[in-house]
Amino acid sequence: MYTHPENSYVVSLASAPNGLAILSGHLDGSIWRFTFPAEEGAGGLGHTQLCSHSCVPYALGWGHAMAAAGEDNRVVFYDNLGREMQVFDYGGDDTVRGFCSCSFNPSGDTAVFGTYNKFLIFTFNTSRQAWEELGSKQVDHFYNVSSLSWKPDGSKLMVGSMTGTVDMYDACVRRYKYKGKFEFTYVSKSSVIVKELKTGKRIVLKSLYGWEIDRINIYRDRYLVARTQHTMLLGDLETCKLSEIEWHSDGTEKFIFDNESVCIVYHAGELTQVMYGRNAILGVCRTEHLHPTLISVVAQEGEVARASLAADKPLMARFAYLIDLQTVRITDLTSPNNAALATINHDSRIDWLELNHRGTHLLFRDKKRHLNLYDLQRQERTTLLNYVGYVQWVPQSSVVVAQSRQNLCVWYSINTPDRVSMFPIKGELTDIERVNNRTEVIVNEGINTVSYALDEQLIEALTLIQFGAAMGEQNFERAVRVLEPLELTAETEAQWMELSELALAQNQVVIAERCYAALGDIARTRFLHRVSVNNNNNNNNNNNNNNNNNNNNNSNNSNNSNNNSNNNNNNNSNNNNNNNSNNSNNNNSNNNNNNNSNNNNMNNSNNCKPASVHIPRAQQAARRVHVLMGAERCSLNTGSCAHGCRGAV
Repeated sequence: MYTHPENSYVVSLASAPNGLAILSGHLDGSIWRFTFPAEEGAGGLGHTQLCSHSCVPYALGWGHAMAAAGEDNRVVFYDNLGREMQVFDYGGDDTVRGFCSCSFNPSGDTAVFGTYNKFLIFTFNTSRQAWEELGSKQVDHFYNVSSLSWKPDGSKLMVGSMTGTVDMYDACVRRYKYKGKFEFTYVSKSSVIVKELKTGKRIVLKSLYGWEIDRINIYRDRYLVARTQHTMLLGDLETCKLSEIEWHSDGTEKFIFDNESVCIVYHAGELTQVMYGRNAILGVCRTEHLHPTLISVVAQEGEVARASLAADKPLMARFAYLIDLQTVRITDLTSPNNAALATINHDSRIDWLELNHRGTHLLFRDKKRHLNLYDLQRQERTTLLNYVGYVQWVPQSSVVVAQSRQNLCVWYSINTPDRVSMFPIKGELTDIERVNNRTEVIVNEGINTVSYALDEQLIEALTLIQFGAAMGEQNFERAVRVLEPLELTAETEAQWMELSELALAQNQVVIAERCYAALGDIARTRFLHRVSVNNNNNNNNNNNNNNNNNNNNNSNNSNNSNNNSNNNNNNNSNNNNNNNSNNSNNNNSNNNNNNNSNNNNMNNSNNCKPASVHIPRAQQAARRVHVLMGAERCSLNTGSCAHGCRGAV
């Protein structure tokens, strides 16, 4: 808490644009600044007197600068050190009768001051680095403008008077339509609202550095490119993500928008990658091969491809491109200097390449129509198929679909490239569509167009397995539930094997035990069962030891109380008769022995466990897994399992 040295009460308050400080204006004309830490408990808390205004600062604001005004009809702009930058004196203007309110727009480059029957507008000129009076609005019979407020996007200004009137004004500088599909509203020189007329979607293009936005272009009715004097803004209307990077050029850039999360800019022989929502350049590389089929970039925020590859980084970004027609390079865009993850030398010209959505595998095809797969983790290259025409990753999965002559080839598990599903087709494969949890392959047969549905359960299981590897144990159980109803084929066997490996890597022993049971690997199932049982026994023993210690303490306390009472009774009996005391002592000793034996029996009973029916260990593992998954009890007594545990029964 802060108390003014002279107990001068507060007449106005204003917050900083970043929300980490406030200004307070006092009746004695002083203006104080209070700073707050960015996080609770961190340093930075303090206060200091910024300056002393020439009068009581009833109107106080904070944007690109600090501004104050009052009854002396002077508007003063201060810098961060409290020094006067500019002064606008309206002492000779009879229409100005003192200022009583002030408000900056959200971008901080426009300030409005309210006075009697009018309000004045000031704007910051970035080229001159000075404040200018933009104009004023006269409203007769409005009386004093007591309050001002802006809409968060800066497009509207609300004005309130002492009579209770509230007016709303359109605060745009200019407005025009772009190609009949979009509307640009300039709320200030550095802030523009882009609105799609058909859907009503809006995005606010705002320069973080306050530079004036010169021109705006929209590509593919989705991607925005805006330029300022020193920066370039890139935005996505679908995700409403905006990036601003430092950029100097003559406007001859080429843009590649094939990736939904990353924009690639080609200029002066260099490819620059920018991720939407991040105000920094991801990476820069030099290449002459700009065709979209010869470059590939993947970027994911918040989750990683695999712990061994991404090392728990909050951002995973990788880029594959051609150094020459026979050499592919894959770089890590999150590492310093964009370190190379792999360089692949091929014996033939490469005409197509693409990374999977997690950046763990690269597919590339050469002029001889050979399809090759490169595993970044193992640093291995494998030839998948010959005579390849169309090839593509299924969106948001690591499933590969390709056509070889009149065969449709599908790899549901890319980690086992030798296991491929092949189907005869008539025509040419043209596209892959994945909508509403249904994946279809589109084949053009000349006159007709036919769609082939892929096994969505296998695709879902693969996606869940990879997601579980990235996020821990969250989706391993669901992956098991997806795989359990499926028959054991070459594809599902590969899925079970991959899930078992990832479960072991995440120390999910029960999940791995269930996988090996489904695969019929009884030896590994029993071993993992023993491991899980030992872990459970250790936990139970620790709990039992704690319980026994508590029971022993309670029994000792009760025995001590009983002994004290017996001693008192024995003393009384000894005073009456010695012979009787001897008999009583004998009886007490017998009773003590009986009590000790009873205590021992009680301790033994506490340590004993209830008897259980013997069930083979593999069956116990399957039953425990099914209980964990919430499934119904298996028919283990009949020798068969409804959940596909062939190896466990």
